[in-house]
Amino acid sequence: MKIGLIKETKDLENRVGLTPDGVRRLVADGHVVCVERDAGIGSGFADDDYVQAGGKSVDAPEAWDSELVVKVKEPLPAEYPFLRDQIVFTYFHLAGVTPALTEQLLDRHTTAVAYETVEDADGKLPLLAPMSGVAGNMAVTMGSYYLARPNQGKGMLLGEVMGRPYGKVVVIGDGVVGRHAAHVAAGMGAELVIFGRHPDRGAVLQRDISPTLRYLRSEPDGIAGQLQDTDLVVGAVLIRGGKTPHVVSEAMVRDMQAGSVIVDVSVDQGGCVETAHPTTHSDPVFEVHGVTHYCVANMPGAYPRTSTLALTNATLPYVQRLAADGIEALRKDRAFARGLNTYDGFITCEAVARALDRDGDFRAFSELP
Repeated sequence: MKIGLIKETKDLENRVGLTPDGVRRLVADGHVVCVERDAGIGSGFADDDYVQAGGKSVDAPEAWDSELVVKVKEPLPAEYPFLRDQIVFTYFHLAGVTPALTEQLLDRHTTAVAYETVEDADGKLPLLAPMSGVAGNMAVTMGSYYLARPNQGKGMLLGEVMGRPYGKVVVIGDGVVGRHAAHVAAGMGAELVIFGRHPDRGAVLQRDISPTLRYLRSEPDGIAGQLQDTDLVVGAVLIRGGKTPHVVSEAMVRDMQAGSVIVDVSVDQGGCVETAHPTTHSDPVFEVHGVTHYCVANMPGAYPRTSTLALTNATLPYVQRLAADGIEALRKDRAFARGLNTYDGFITCEAVARALDRDGDFRAFSELP
């Protein structure tokens, strides 16, 4: 199969969908890998590294002219003309990005396989987890940075000083993002509150992260009460494939202390904070009601070397299966097939169809030829 590896065009997005070692393994399997020039440069991989691995260094049109296209982030409008009836394997987040992308995928009969909805045999999200971990780690670091007074924050340093803890962090969500953020906050020594929907997890998180953390059931009144004196809020809510609900209302933000910070990691799926909207690494923050919002939709792109290595370690086995069997790889594995978001002009992920109010365009993959 001909595989295209694309250079990302999203703002300051320096991750890449395959390492040279991944290309080497695909070439050894008998595939042709066309690598867009400078695709890996931001992650520390030169064009010559890919050529030595057996890849072909090409321009964008030739890389896109492949049966299987491997990326990291969703195609942007400048890339829409390259889409056709091919397999594109990347993060799509269709419920959170412009509906125009879904229109293009349907019109061009593109087979969109989304990293974020691929499941494993246990129902977990193995291709979302690595980047969720990076984003969770980053959330507290970035929040702490913007709490500094020179960055228009309230001037609260998160952590212990002479054995006394300072600062309060509220993490909303107890999945991969939430747990990684909680680890960082606890390691710094800040007061930590985690909201989740599974009360039985509280004891586990206290054992694994910190015996002093408080785990509370995620309910509006409880969240509102905790946000009034918090310094940093980390939004870590996930609805698989669907649009994230607003669990933090504008009224809650209005009641927060001036100079506090919100990091909404859920923003790529629409955001769990009502006042949030996607930002970029070039222009990462904005202020609403005196509260700084950090809502970069591709947070792990700030650390591309780590992120690329962690991501491709998880994705490469799936790329190999798609390269070997094409769409049949999904028919053989129902968990893998949950990554399919569009196929043959239809939306095949029910959560995406519901979020976009396009139930009429939904067809179960099993019903399509």
